[in-house]
Amino acid sequence: MQHGKYKFIVGFLAVPLGLYALFVVWPFIQSIYYSFTDWTGLSPEFKMVGFDNYERMLDDDIFWKSLQHSLLFALLLPLVTLSFALFLAFMINVGGRRRKGGPAITGVRGSSFYKIVYFFPQVLSIAIVALLFAFAYNPDSGAINSILRGIGLDSVQPLWLGDPNLALWAVMGVIVWSTVGFFVVLFSAGMASIPADLYEAALLDGAGRASTFFRITLPLLWDTVQSGWVYMGILALGAESFAVVHIMTTGPGGPDYSTTVMVLYVYQKAFRDGQAAYATTIGVALLVVTLAFAAVVMRLGRRERLEF
Repeated sequence: MQHGKYKFIVGFLAVPLGLYALFVVWPFIQSIYYSFTDWTGLSPEFKMVGFDNYERMLDDDIFWKSLQHSLLFALLLPLVTLSFALFLAFMINVGGRRRKGGPAITGVRGSSFYKIVYFFPQVLSIAIVALLFAFAYNPDSGAINSILRGIGLDSVQPLWLGDPNLALWAVMGVIVWSTVGFFVVLFSAGMASIPADLYEAALLDGAGRASTFFRITLPLLWDTVQSGWVYMGILALGAESFAVVHIMTTGPGGPDYSTTVMVLYVYQKAFRDGQAAYATTIGVALLVVTLAFAAVVMRLGRRERLEF
């Protein structure tokens, strides 16, 4: 009986694991192999060059800039996005005033409408979001500077994406705006599953909303927050940051490489400069950064599971 059970499990998992190995694991292995060659990506001919690409990468100032920007994305974007999403979700689900004859803990009026509004950016393609904000950030005709002029701040007209000191923060703002709604809905679903009795007992003990959040809501949502942190960090290191930076900034990569991130640098080296081997070397470094980020978050976020 047990033997048949294991055969069923192996047979059930064989196809998905095989596809995962073929389309995920094998490309990683190929990338590591090509990072030790001089392959251009345009010719089937190449030769082994040892660690030359890695030595070049360590001496590449643009690579270090892109690494710095990617690490900043990985650290700040999850922190800001998830904190903002937790605040909004808490206010929507628990922040309403007590209604006459109703429960002690309730959400604000129209909470379902707010969830739809916050989730709306998820319906839009990230390319569309990037284009919309690229127009909004235009220093001459963009909506943001037009609003500043309309309220009398004619002297405050930032270049936004054209300013090396502001470009990276402007891009990060777009990513936060486009992703926060997803986490608002995710955390709202988690909060809805928390028994109202816990909140009512806390109120009877004299706990305020801030204390209720940190002592009840956050601990019971911790597993969801941890998963969201890893997911948001991977988005910040990968496709999300690439799409926004590539579409919005000049170069792309911004003035003085001020918005160049690792995934964009991989793309430029592979498809613009015809240096596929060097691009795979940077890709290997990005893989190490991503795995290290996920491992650190999972390790630091480990705690005893709370049941309710």
